[in-house]
Amino acid sequence: MSQYYDLGDRTLWNPSNGASRLFMSQVAVYQAEVGLPSGIGPMESDECQIDPIAFAAFVDALLAWHSRTRHAVMATVSEGFVATVLALAEMANIEVSWQTAKHAENHYLETASDPYANEWTAALQQKSRELVRHMAS
Repeated sequence: MSQYYDLGDRTLWNPSNGASRLFMSQVAVYQAEVGLPSGIGPMESDECQIDPIAFAAFVDALLAWHSRTRHAVMATVSEGFVATVLALAEMANIEVSWQTAKHAENHYLETASDPYANEWTAALQQKSRELVRHMAS
């Protein structure tokens, strides 16, 4: 069985029920964390609609939140979800505000002693691009 994440009449993602259940559980967590609705509608009869305007705002807020998160455990726990959301945004042709992430990264670099910190944004972009290949229906 699988579920459908649709934008209008176009299916963006068709994951298994288990993957979808895990993703939707995390959607609720991160909506509360960033204080915005995700734009991902409720799953009804194995389908949900994505509101592109609300989703775009959520994606930018989530990326900004993640960019500011330098707690090692929080960053690691959230990275997979953030990459998945970014991949879904790419599939929806939603422009992601990578400048916000790069600005946060540059600010972090000014005070950090981590030599790999400047690779964070590029690594996240690469991970989200890889996920697009796995999510394509």
